[in-house]
Amino acid sequence: MAPQREWLEHDFYKDLGVASDASAEEIKKAYRKLARELHPDANPGDTAAEERFKRVSEAHSVLGDAEKRKEYDETRAMFAGGRFRGGGNGFPGGFPGGGNTYTTGGGNDFDLGDLFGGAQTGGGGGGFGDIFDGLFNRGGGTQRTSAASRPRRGKDLETETTLSFSDAALGTTVPLRVTSPSPCTTCHGSGAKPGTSPRVCANCNGSGFVSRNQGAFGFSEPCQDCQGTGSRIDDPCTDCDGSGVKVRARTINVRIPAGVEDGQRIRLAGQGEAGRRGAPSGDLYVVVHVTPHKHFTRSGNDLRVQLPVRISELVLGATVSVPTLEGSVGVKIPPNTTDGRTLRVRGRGVPKRSGGAGDLLVTVKVAVPNKLDEAAVEAMRAYDQAERASGFDPRADWGR
Repeated sequence: MAPQREWLEHDFYKDLGVASDASAEEIKKAYRKLARELHPDANPGDTAAEERFKRVSEAHSVLGDAEKRKEYDETRAMFAGGRFRGGGNGFPGGFPGGGNTYTTGGGNDFDLGDLFGGAQTGGGGGGFGDIFDGLFNRGGGTQRTSAASRPRRGKDLETETTLSFSDAALGTTVPLRVTSPSPCTTCHGSGAKPGTSPRVCANCNGSGFVSRNQGAFGFSEPCQDCQGTGSRIDDPCTDCDGSGVKVRARTINVRIPAGVEDGQRIRLAGQGEAGRRGAPSGDLYVVVHVTPHKHFTRSGNDLRVQLPVRISELVLGATVSVPTLEGSVGVKIPPNTTDGRTLRVRGRGVPKRSGGAGDLLVTVKVAVPNKLDEAAVEAMRAYDQAERASGFDPRADWGR
């Protein structure tokens, strides 16, 4: 994905309140903290918080993606460190406010207005690769269509949900309440008033770009009439002001697959922020948090449980009922089983995506009673004498 023009106009690190060398985990923590504080559901009617929430979400959509973050850093470094130097304005902190003339390393000036063609800030302009690819329109060929003339896909969003241990292991469906830019229900995302439709821009014939000659070169620049979209709306939808998008709350029923683990991200294609004027929506990523279980822990697809047993059950053997995720199972303890031994029950663990399930690993642990009645104490004394008489010494090899 080519770097966006808005990357030059926003300091995403500043928006998240992190340093430019922050780790991926620090960025994630900062975003989650701000998203909870600024979420529209937590600040009803607060437009400032809503706008800040959008900026934080946009910053995370870039910095939270390793590839996008790399391109973002390289783009900012290019303008800040020498390949393009501002005429006294400097770059750090944002796109220069005055004067768009820059000097290349070879000392030649060029005007960014020629490159961007006066496109509106954040209006869906393409990346620098698209701009430079279309900058020199060598004659004889078909005009190259830049990303500025293509519909702008919506941004990816992220939310969180908390599941019980059993629901995460077995899979479930949960309703998620999401507040985000969504397709306008009045115009169905077209941006045009119901009963009307956008029309092809007559100035650029729907390409989103117009050509002009300057000296020996032919330049392609975004069409001023349609702002590079290739279409015009004569009668905009009054509910969304022609954008085709409106912030609203919606409930999504999300199917959580069996075996999801704590911290795992689930991608819901097309459930993110709506694209402008009917363009594809972004994706929604759901971060799953799993609450610990009273008895079980996980080891991949295997379940582990510690089973309290009486010493007599280890010595004599027994069949004991052990809980599972969906009920219980009888586990046979062989005679003379040692304390701490782990018994394996096949297929009673976490379901696998490929079919089948992991195993249930049962570790036996002797439970010592806090108090015994006189009959039980006498029985233990008799057992102790019989055990000693048999010659059994659990510490026979100590001190050798």
